[in-house]
Amino acid sequence: MQRTALIIALAALFMVSVPAFAEPLDNEMEDVKKALLDLKRDLVILEEDLLFPASTQVAVFLSMDVGEFFHLDSVSLKINGKEVTHHLYTDKQIDALYRGGVQRLFIGNAKQGSNRITAFFTGRGPNGRDYRRATTVEFEKSFEPTFVELAIVDTTAKYQPEFRATVAN
Repeated sequence: MQRTALIIALAALFMVSVPAFAEPLDNEMEDVKKALLDLKRDLVILEEDLLFPASTQVAVFLSMDVGEFFHLDSVSLKINGKEVTHHLYTDKQIDALYRGGVQRLFIGNAKQGSNRITAFFTGRGPNGRDYRRATTVEFEKSFEPTFVELAIVDTTAKYQPEFRATVAN
């Protein structure tokens, strides 16, 4: 009987004291989680700076306008004749591009000086025919990051899609 009473008393004492210790521990865990997230963010930024320094960084983005004359299936991207990325699109991704979304196709390095980017677009053109077009842009890489926008735009005057590439430093 005394043993049972002792066990019940210890259990009651443990139940009362656990929440008192748990609250500071929960706050400490939240602080550790927040510090860990901050550290991870800083590491990602540092990694990007180390892998893609501004003096060699090139980023290529894709945007679309309307899409009445062209239904995108895939994009291949070459820099200085070397294929650096290829992307196949789902219907959801194409819908996001039609609604004004911009996709980062590539981020990487390019040598300083003269460079050439060629993008190959594959899809369905006017009248549902298979359509494959390319656009090329040449640019001078300086010590600043270079940004290239590839845009697919409908031209109602020609009833054809137009593929544009613009460079910004």
